[in-house]
Amino acid sequence: MTSPEVQHITSRDNPLLKELRKLAQDPGAYRKLGRLWLEGDHLCRAALARGVRPAVAVFSESFWPSAPPDWSRSAGKTVVVADALLAAVSGLESPAPMGFVLELPARAELIADAPTVVLDRLQDAGNAGSILRSAAAFGFMQVVALKGTAALWAPKVLRAGMGAHFALRLIEGITVDALDALRVPLVATSSHRGDWLHKARLPHPCAWLMGHEGQGVSPELEARATHHIRIAQPGGEESLNVAAAAAICLHASAASAKA
Repeated sequence: MTSPEVQHITSRDNPLLKELRKLAQDPGAYRKLGRLWLEGDHLCRAALARGVRPAVAVFSESFWPSAPPDWSRSAGKTVVVADALLAAVSGLESPAPMGFVLELPARAELIADAPTVVLDRLQDAGNAGSILRSAAAFGFMQVVALKGTAALWAPKVLRAGMGAHFALRLIEGITVDALDALRVPLVATSSHRGDWLHKARLPHPCAWLMGHEGQGVSPELEARATHHIRIAQPGGEESLNVAAAAAICLHASAASAKA
């Protein structure tokens, strides 16, 4: 593969840097711009491992001489940016010396019979990203975010997902009614009702419903559930963090399917 031409950027008013600042600091900017900013080698490696080809590879001046050649060759365009300018783009306490700009994936269509996780108005980016990691790890390759859920491709969710985004079919911003297209049982989680997870016969495939951090699954969505599940908590806490609950439920579901 021929090495791409390298562009050097030394002005903070460069249009690409302005775009990167928006993508790094505005959770919804990717929807307006149709592009994503992956900051740091871990996310970039995860994208490359899934066959994603970046539109632009961005490196700091100090890192560029030691950058793996495959990283620059994989991109349609390569730019090298003065260290201070690239650091000013970052939303991290310790700015990374490189990143990729990706085109936003096309909106995916809902697969009716796929193992699915439904996110119902989750607000916290860390929770959303953690659940995406669990979904990918336990074979739930479709994640549906209802309206009101944190933006799945936002920078904080991307970082919390640690590369899981590129292993998943992600569908954002749909209504509860759109779930009627699913042809798998809907399993609602609750802290106070339903079968105990460790005793339940879990359907597979299914769609797990994970609700708002404070309010749980909405009544409208819970009414559509065919199964209700709760997790035994012998320590007596009122409820579990939704990301922790999701990890426990998805693991139990995957293990049940293998049994």
